[in-house]
Amino acid sequence: MTVPALLRRGLLAGLLAGLFAGLFGLAAAEPTIGAAIRLEGEHAHAHTAGGEPAEQEVFSRGVQQFGLVVATTVTGGSLGLLFGLVYAGVYARDRRKRPWRQALALAAAGFVGVFLLPFLKYPANPPGVGDPATVNQRTAAWLMAIVLGVLGVGLAWWARRRLAEQGRPEPVQHLAMAAIVVAALAGIWLLPANTDPIEVPAHLLWQFRLLSVATQLVLWGGLGAVFGLLGERALRPAPADGAA
Repeated sequence: MTVPALLRRGLLAGLLAGLFAGLFGLAAAEPTIGAAIRLEGEHAHAHTAGGEPAEQEVFSRGVQQFGLVVATTVTGGSLGLLFGLVYAGVYARDRRKRPWRQALALAAAGFVGVFLLPFLKYPANPPGVGDPATVNQRTAAWLMAIVLGVLGVGLAWWARRRLAEQGRPEPVQHLAMAAIVVAALAGIWLLPANTDPIEVPAHLLWQFRLLSVATQLVLWGGLGAVFGLLGERALRPAPADGAA
């Protein structure tokens, strides 16, 4: 399997997974997002000085909903390309393992490193939450959390392979992986906290965060599943000439 072929497989898997995640987010999370936007509008109206009209939306909700699906699909495609590249570097030399299992394992690692570990420190917030003046600071801290999460998961993966090559038992391998991931989480926890006020009801906040986790599960799970299925399909022997 060549690298360009793996990249094409990753792109297709990522686009489909992104589309699935976008449609899921539109169906499941849209009511929560709409409620948060209405609260944001009411809050802005209450704080409008001198009875001036509130700022009008640049895009309608319909356009925003369509843009959500498009953005998620494009993001999934980009993620799929990176997924295919990492798959090529980590697994292409080991032809003994099945693509299905390899892809699911890599997708699980990506979910933990790219999303879950940073999420534990900086959970997702509904639209309108956060001071615009601190957006650069919050973005930099979030990106640093992703870097630490990816490094932690990558190091844990490498350590497991090394211990397996040395013939160490699986409990030792798994405990070493867990220790490295916990160390990465501790490093993420040392990053600056988000001190911006959250002015939405608690139930709405947690519902939004749970749906964010579910959407990411759809994205990463779909990416691993479609990539693995395409890999299994590629391994099927070609039909012999003249076969019925």
